[in-house]
Amino acid sequence: MNKAIITGGAGLIGTGICRLLIDAGWTVASFDMKDTPQDLQDQGVTHVFCDVGDEASVAGAFAELGWDRLDLLVNNAGIAGPVNGPIETLSLEDWRRVTDSHLTAAFLMVRAAVPLMREGASIINMASTRAFMSEPKTEAYAASKGGLVALTHALAVSLGPRIRVNAIAPGWIAGDDDLRPQDHSQHPVGRVGQAQDIAEAVLYLTGAGFMTGQVLTLDGGMTRKMIYAP
Repeated sequence: MNKAIITGGAGLIGTGICRLLIDAGWTVASFDMKDTPQDLQDQGVTHVFCDVGDEASVAGAFAELGWDRLDLLVNNAGIAGPVNGPIETLSLEDWRRVTDSHLTAAFLMVRAAVPLMREGASIINMASTRAFMSEPKTEAYAASKGGLVALTHALAVSLGPRIRVNAIAPGWIAGDDDLRPQDHSQHPVGRVGQAQDIAEAVLYLTGAGFMTGQVLTLDGGMTRKMIYAP
């Protein structure tokens, strides 16, 4: 049975990925500082407490899990809020808090995972369309996601052909939030994205044997839409 580790497995996108992989017959572990939802644990998802941006915590989580092989690592964890205030007042502590949760975390997880990965294994980094476009006051988040894009192609070259490495760049992904009609209608596909959309892309990438070093953008077409003020 294939084995996967999903970081941030307790969040919106993470739970969607865990749920779809379990349904597809995978053995799944969630590395998160928050508890994995009980229904997923009941379905067999193993919860391991881990601060993925901390070297000792990552090492301890792998030791606690105790797996001797790994087929898929999804680096999905990270601080979700992109806005950190004006760059002139952004503290180094806050900069590092954001970048560690996304970019440093991916480095630490990959470093620990690669020795367990066999021929045909896969790594998927969760980037963002904010790696390519921005709103104001989001420098730390954008830099983290842009770094993940670069890390993806660097790892693909270094780890291939044994391990393929790709990234997903989600746009607006929502749960059961109270969204407005215009939130949906502004997307060329007519709706805001769902966690299921990202989970299906993860499952696709695990079997896309000729794809590596690539970024799969899932944003309902928003990065292809010209937007001018009326």
